[in-house]
Amino acid sequence: MTRSVAELTAGSLISNGLDTLYCLPGVQLDPFLDACYDKRDKLRIMHTRHEQGAAYMAMGAQVATGRPQAYCVVPGAGFLNSTGALSTAHAIHSRVLALIGQIPVGAIGKGFGVLHEIPDELGILARLTKKASTLGRAEDAADTLRDTWRALKSGPPRPVGLEIPVNFWKSDTGFAGELIVSPEPGPAVDQDAVAEAARLMQSATSPLIVVGSGALDVSQDVRRLSEALSAPVVAFRNGQGVMSADAPLHITMPVAHALWPKVDLVIGLGSRLQSQIMAWGADDGLKIIHVTIDPEEIGRIRSPTVGLCADLGDALPALLSDLEGKEGRRGDWVETVLAEKARVNARISTKLAAQLAWLKAIRAELPRDGILVDEITQMGYVSRFGFPSYLPRTVVTPGYQATLGYGYATALGAADARRDVPVVNFCGDGGIMFTLNEMATAVLHEIPLTTVVFSDGHYGNVRGLQRDHYQGRFIASDLANPDFVRYAEAFGAQGLRATTPDELRARLREGMAHAGPTLIEVPVGEFSSPWEFILMPRIRGL
Repeated sequence: MTRSVAELTAGSLISNGLDTLYCLPGVQLDPFLDACYDKRDKLRIMHTRHEQGAAYMAMGAQVATGRPQAYCVVPGAGFLNSTGALSTAHAIHSRVLALIGQIPVGAIGKGFGVLHEIPDELGILARLTKKASTLGRAEDAADTLRDTWRALKSGPPRPVGLEIPVNFWKSDTGFAGELIVSPEPGPAVDQDAVAEAARLMQSATSPLIVVGSGALDVSQDVRRLSEALSAPVVAFRNGQGVMSADAPLHITMPVAHALWPKVDLVIGLGSRLQSQIMAWGADDGLKIIHVTIDPEEIGRIRSPTVGLCADLGDALPALLSDLEGKEGRRGDWVETVLAEKARVNARISTKLAAQLAWLKAIRAELPRDGILVDEITQMGYVSRFGFPSYLPRTVVTPGYQATLGYGYATALGAADARRDVPVVNFCGDGGIMFTLNEMATAVLHEIPLTTVVFSDGHYGNVRGLQRDHYQGRFIASDLANPDFVRYAEAFGAQGLRATTPDELRARLREGMAHAGPTLIEVPVGEFSSPWEFILMPRIRGL
């Protein structure tokens, strides 16, 4: 029996491994959600209070699990409300499907003023995804969905978008089978490039490995490469946990910056290398090996000595087969790395003791496999180098998009998808109000998320910069806040308060033992600026 567009679309979610759809309903989605009704035993419909909440939850679930996720919203303002999350998913290389209802196909682009119509919605969607399509005919639904799933699962990880006009949902597709789509194989590994990269690695005296989100699923091979080369490994944001923080050759960005003038070979694995090469500088004494599945990233900033466009899951075993058994111990380099690590960490511990005390409290209570979702706040900046992570996909950040307010809703998605481990989110009192309405979603769906709100009554980073660089000419940085404990309790969530790091540890234990959402308010004062350890100056190729 052939299926309607709605039935085929819903079935494709299930057959391609999804068990949850994050959404906010509306008229252009009504026939589709009706088709989902009979599939509730296989596909949960997780509805939110705002479209950005649905999109952020899908993104959080994807990063925490490593599996593709999807959200659906209505067109026009509904779609636009989700684009902050969609742009963040693009920045952090997240495989998220944006399933957008659309106005009737005959009205698209006509400017009739149809409900939820906006000019060139597909053009907007295309600029925030690696592939965007509008279903043009019901009988093309199987092919269009197949192409969409193939794009989502294959190649460089990015979001993908699909619009389906409302007048097609009930139309017959003429298709009766299952849409199960396998990812396409990655690019063939260039063995000549592998041999040249291995030669450079063997001849290097002071190599450095930089990992990004592309390395999250190959952590064991990254650690083997580090051991083979006696090379330290650094991640900025999205590669945290690839190298365990308790490994001797794990280093943070401030340590890597201190070492940068001495590095003779940088090996970028699933990373843009933006922070190192563009921000810190490069010269003729620095060789570059860049390995990534995204061909557009190779040479974007600087042409590498060796560029290898391949899936790291294919490229690293090929490199290791040329390197292991031929290790050249770099004892002097390791001693230099460890000395700089101790020196820089001591300086950070002195300058940022207040922030680190709170982060240590969270780290002490969150298990090694627990997940931390940060936020664009003072604690978030310091956590990039001050919060140890031990496993991949246990730290979620918004990457270079630095999306203020993304944290709470994103953390809900992570906590919903990974109910087997504790999930903790921290926010500032500025950012959390962007999506704290989704506490209603957390309570309704009993999502076990523990959130810490560091509350100082200001947009803290804005105020700190005005304090340090604009002679204390404070403007547009003051906040009027609710009592966050009572706010949580008003929704039926658990509301707690802590005033010291030791109290925070106790409250975290209560939160993680609670079956539903918990919010912990932590009143704080001004913090010392962390920016000297984040925006570090150019020191090569001046």
